Amino acid sequence: MTNTETNFIAKLRSSGLRPTKQRIKICKVLFNRDKTFHFSINDLTNILQNQYNQKISIATVYNTVHAFLKKGYLKEINIGNDMSYFDTNTTSHHHFYDEQTKELIDINSQEVEIKKTPTPPNGKKIEDVEVTFKISKN
Repeated sequence: MTNTETNFIAKLRSSGLRPTKQRIKICKVLFNRDKTFHFSINDLTNILQNQYNQKISIATVYNTVHAFLKKGYLKEINIGNDMSYFDTNTTSHHHFYDEQTKELIDINSQEVEIKKTPTPPNGKKIEDVEVTFKISKN
């Protein structure tokens, strides 16, 4: 067993999941990469089937992703119209969302300046601000 696989098993167990072969394959797709990975549940299911020849039920993919989300290994970005993407980069940062290609692109937080924020309701505080810019061709 490799160090990477051992890390995947630890990640699954700490998320309350049994480390099955299918879930370890999901971990490889999500976390065994150099760059940030943005995906929807359907995207991930299709990648597993088409690129890795793994037929994993959408329920298993959904439950695994949401367990990782709850544990803080992934971040959810809501695009609107009930569309959510997930991000392997859990640090605070902004995004472009390309309406034509359905691609989410990272923006460095230093490239966005927020000059004024609203006052939160009594007893609440602003935890974080992340902005998604929807883009399209001219």
